[in-house]
Amino acid sequence: MAASKPMIFVTRRLPDAVEDRLRRDYRPLLNLDDQSYSADQLIERCADAEAVLTCSTEAWPAAQIERLPAGVRAIATFSVGADHIDLAAARARGITVTNTPDVVTEATADIAMLCLLGAARRAFEAEALVRIGGWTGWTPTQLLGLDLNGAVLGIVGMGRIGRAVARRARGFGLQIHYHNRTRLAPDLEQGATFHDSLGSLLPHCRFLSLHCPGTPETRRMIDDRSLALLPRGAVLVNTARGALLDDEAVLAALSDRRLFAAGLDVYAGEPDLHAGYRHQRNCFLLPHLGSATVETRDAMGFRCLDNLDAIFAGRPAPDALN
Repeated sequence: MAASKPMIFVTRRLPDAVEDRLRRDYRPLLNLDDQSYSADQLIERCADAEAVLTCSTEAWPAAQIERLPAGVRAIATFSVGADHIDLAAARARGITVTNTPDVVTEATADIAMLCLLGAARRAFEAEALVRIGGWTGWTPTQLLGLDLNGAVLGIVGMGRIGRAVARRARGFGLQIHYHNRTRLAPDLEQGATFHDSLGSLLPHCRFLSLHCPGTPETRRMIDDRSLALLPRGAVLVNTARGALLDDEAVLAALSDRRLFAAGLDVYAGEPDLHAGYRHQRNCFLLPHLGSATVETRDAMGFRCLDNLDAIFAGRPAPDALN
């Protein structure tokens, strides 16, 4: 009976509830040590697999997909973004690729607000001062941050996460301006001010939060030119993709205080982020925690399995990308 269940190669250690369901419904090849596999090791472990449950930590370019055994029918990625997978190459091989939309929205929006607050209120400096025993008592000018109430938050990318951030930000008294490829309907816009270009948006933003996908068009969109359009002393938040930032330009703006601070959860080349960020006291840095809650990570895994269930039952995958 067990042999009739499809074999699923799982590239990383997943939450217990997700692995329990995998064991119940499939023959999983699990990565219990959570080791990082090389490209060759990924292909070796796919030898008898009918599907791969992968993460954004594994790259599946065209050359890698072409090496997959003929039995692989699906790649389910434990992520919303799928820029680590060549969708066209997968389509050419008849391999369905699925992702996990919707379920990460609220947790990621929470982290965006944490980054915004952490940067605006100098949380890294304050926590370090207390932790190392350097705090000698309250003073009127110690670690002064920025008020949120009444300020403008600019949101780049007003999809599900951007709108969830806007909803939270309104509770802090922030005024919402946004740039999106298309203007939202009034019921989604909720009174926010639309800008048809990034250049139009930036001069208004005391705070700027990025929520757009990583594409060739958005790569290094925050560079010297765009930073020069922000008001001096603005705060930059990025919980979307590290590639959206020109790191050298952002670090220069932080160093000369054109930017008051930055709150970052994602980085180009992570985990090997630009070393300069570690030395900037006006950076609030997190290790890609956007979806890192028990509830969200379970939901992501279950969404992957819902898609695989559909594929192996001969139904269309709800979240097929190709």
